[in-house]
Amino acid sequence: MNESNIDWILAIACFLAGIGIGALGYHLLNANVARNQKVRQRLAEAELELSQVKDSLNDHFAKASELVNSIQRQSHELEQQLSQGADRLVDDLQLKRRLHPRQEGETQEEDADPPQMPRDYAEGAQGTLSENYGLEPRRQRATEEETPPRY
Repeated sequence: MNESNIDWILAIACFLAGIGIGALGYHLLNANVARNQKVRQRLAEAELELSQVKDSLNDHFAKASELVNSIQRQSHELEQQLSQGADRLVDDLQLKRRLHPRQEGETQEEDADPPQMPRDYAEGAQGTLSENYGLEPRRQRATEEETPPRY
């Protein structure tokens, strides 16, 4: 064999090995790209499904709110109808009072003072954290009966 033939055979073998290695690398790199595309597609489908579920929930709660408002309105209308019918048809005063307990209760509540907010301080210039809060001065205690201080 001639040296020039070996060079050609070696060049052709290197060229074929390079093509094989290139094809293998391209296949491996594209396999990851294809896998990434499938993952992206699944993610997009999941986001679309989540969006549809959110829209469905919003519609559901809006309709439920409308139905509750309708029930409240109808209940109020029914109560007014019964009240008006009782006023027209009932002559007994005690029965009327039992049919209209809210009206009497509302007038009593309106007359009463609203409840006060609880306070975390005492009346006067000194607060509850003062050392002498709740204690009488010594002069007054000496003149009065000997009573233990209240804490």
